[in-house]
Amino acid sequence: MEIIRVTTDEQLKECLSVRKEVFVDEQNVPLELEIDELDASHQSGHHFLIREGGKAIAAARWKPYEENRAKLQRIAVLKSSRGTGLGSVLVQAMEAQAKELGYTGAVLDAQCQAEPFYKKIGYETIPGEPFDDAGILHVRMVKPL
Repeated sequence: MEIIRVTTDEQLKECLSVRKEVFVDEQNVPLELEIDELDASHQSGHHFLIREGGKAIAAARWKPYEENRAKLQRIAVLKSSRGTGLGSVLVQAMEAQAKELGYTGAVLDAQCQAEPFYKKIGYETIPGEPFDDAGILHVRMVKPL
């Protein structure tokens, strides 16, 4: 397994391919909502890619957020690779980079079905009603780094 901090547009294309398969094809998120300004180039955000045997199987990104917190986004693992711990590996890689850069906390908007996963890796749900994002219910979660 190879964990990559994306440094080329070619690697970013691999990330977008994983995200398209998970969010657009599998979860029916419109492509125009999935891809945004942080996907314009590899320098637009902090993108991560996981490859196994040379094949892209997971991707995610983070961006600076309020109060010195990193916002983790677009965490995607291909269906065939779920349940193998890759989601945790991906989140830990982003948290480590954010911490290296001086961020003291992380925030993410988790799909409600993924809330138990994030709780297992130390995230707490902010009180409040779930909210709709691209037709999928989400909750906001936080964690100190």
